[in-house]
Amino acid sequence: MITERLDVDLHRLELRYAACRLVEPGAVERLARSIEQCGQIVPCVAVAQAGEAPLVVVDGYRRIAALRRLGHDTVRVEPWQCDLGDALIRVLSRAEGRPFAAIEEALLIRELVQGLGLSQHELARRCGRDVSWVSRRLALLSALPEAALAAVRQGRLSSWAACRVVVPLARANSEHADRLVAALQHAGLSSRELRCWFEHYRQASGVVRERMVDQPRLFLEALRESDCQWAPKFPQKWALKIPEVGAMVFE
Repeated sequence: MITERLDVDLHRLELRYAACRLVEPGAVERLARSIEQCGQIVPCVAVAQAGEAPLVVVDGYRRIAALRRLGHDTVRVEPWQCDLGDALIRVLSRAEGRPFAAIEEALLIRELVQGLGLSQHELARRCGRDVSWVSRRLALLSALPEAALAAVRQGRLSSWAACRVVVPLARANSEHADRLVAALQHAGLSSRELRCWFEHYRQASGVVRERMVDQPRLFLEALRESDCQWAPKFPQKWALKIPEVGAMVFE
């Protein structure tokens, strides 16, 4: 299935599954520095097609982004002689290399199920997983608002925040999830800050929640001023101060 590694012009690659991988600019920058110092050590993986058709890249999208950032015209590729379904399943299930984020797994699974017509049972069998794993990943995508998915793909929202905050929020209140994602475009919260925000959201009154989703940064700044956010040993103190902070900020 694997053939000799080749140096291929970037324009000969078809980036069909780029939307299934997260951008993460920081990771691309680190890869670019590594490639600049040591060259491209790990080849990208692509499926060879008949004739002169482009090679379809199934793994290595960050390496390609890093090479483009450095102004390179060619990329080291390991062509696989197999169909796309087999290639994607192997990439999804192999242990070596960087682990996939749950959202990346979900996006690849959706391509295999909806794009290539595999059943969930067949996909689970070929990946060495159970069907519940496949269905959970697909459910993750169905619960994630499109705006949040776009933000994750573009590196504006972490995969952790999408899975641990936006998805459960969307399942409970889809309107609040949409409003929070819109606010996060300007709020620029870290994963730690967003976790703190969500802990307080779950304990807050309905009136305070309405305002928290539109002004998450303002709420967290008020928590800092009241010395609530930095008291992890006293969760009851946090809960007691929520009405006080909410009234102070949002009145």
